[in-house]
Amino acid sequence: MESYSVKLEIRWADLDPNFHVLHSKYYDFGAYCRMQFLTTHGMTTAVMMENNIGPIIFREECIFKKEIKFGDEPEVSLKLSRCNADASRWSMAHEILINGNTLAAIINIDGAWMDTKLRKLTKPPELFKTGFDLIPKTVNFNK
Repeated sequence: MESYSVKLEIRWADLDPNFHVLHSKYYDFGAYCRMQFLTTHGMTTAVMMENNIGPIIFREECIFKKEIKFGDEPEVSLKLSRCNADASRWSMAHEILINGNTLAAIINIDGAWMDTKLRKLTKPPELFKTGFDLIPKTVNFNK
């Protein structure tokens, strides 16, 4: 897959007192994009519950480039920047573009999979490795 992105709609509730998108919403936009990709590729919350597995985030950072305002048309992309062979540890990058071509933010995360019963890091089922192979890669992807 060459690229993956989802379009977003800015709601009144997304705004802060300065009438631009609240900083924490950017992280929500990244999470929404990731979960859309996972769900679309069979890694649904139901499959996660059946396998007692869930994603966890070790680090999440947002580099803010341009404010997003009510009426803007944002789109958030997903790329894999690092992943070990069994897809148990990974890093992802998001870019949020507004109105087609203006970079509003870059989000970088490091994550892993946790066994939800044992509360320990774990290796995901093969379906997840196959799904992660489909995530578009950054230019400097590191396996």
